[in-house]
Amino acid sequence: MHILIAGCGWLGSAVARKLLARGDRVTGIRSDPERAEQLRSLGITPLVLDLADPESARHIPADVEAILALQAAQGDGEDAYRKAYLTANRTLLEAARARSIQAFVYSGSTGLFGQTDGSDVVEVTPPQPTTPTGIILWEAEKAILAAANQGLPTRIVRLSGLYGPGRTWLIDRVRRGLMTLGQGDEAWMNSCHQEDAVNTLLAALDHGRHGAIYHATDTLPMRRREVITFIAERLGLQVVPSRATVGYKAPNRRILGEATRQELQIHCRWRSLREGLAPFF
Repeated sequence: MHILIAGCGWLGSAVARKLLARGDRVTGIRSDPERAEQLRSLGITPLVLDLADPESARHIPADVEAILALQAAQGDGEDAYRKAYLTANRTLLEAARARSIQAFVYSGSTGLFGQTDGSDVVEVTPPQPTTPTGIILWEAEKAILAAANQGLPTRIVRLSGLYGPGRTWLIDRVRRGLMTLGQGDEAWMNSCHQEDAVNTLLAALDHGRHGAIYHATDTLPMRRREVITFIAERLGLQVVPSRATVGYKAPNRRILGEATRQELQIHCRWRSLREGLAPFF
């Protein structure tokens, strides 16, 4: 199968390696020519496109059979989110409509859930975005679901906070004293190891339902206090509580994905941050 990966970076390249290993052909989109060319050494055909330009849809190969929309925002602001999750998806959906696409998988984010009461959030929980970027993520999902209603074989995989080889920012922040105990310690931290995210995306690609929503998230979420204490102990550090206060009530919800794992017949290799971060100390 010829598979297009939009946003073929840290996560997309990991997905591509598995696809190539099983015999699929992969074209990877990057907006930066130099970074795109680096894909060639992995066996990925590079394609330099700016998906924020609607005209770029016509440059996508005509024989693409599946699309993985894994692009991420290049920044934290509304404009960056709008380009990555709204404009880029419109471009990719236009390309999908013009081709015989067998599957369209969009990697959304659990960041669209703004609950602050520590409640459980499952695949069918209605989103409650409370930030401008969260609202954009929800608008992007609605566009993907609308395409499914129009006959496109789309599905959504919401990703919790990604980590893994080359992305161990939690350890770095605790080591540098940028993440310490304080307000919000009882909030749930929802995460997903790169390997488990890849396996969920591929399962959704291969046998996900059209119009379905899946969660790629740890089996055992941990509270912020637990995560910081665990990392500090492994680093041999004493954690000094911060006196800083948070000017807003941060999200606090436990993202669950048991229904996803049951339907797609997958399991988490790295059940929590405790297991997933252990190899990096």
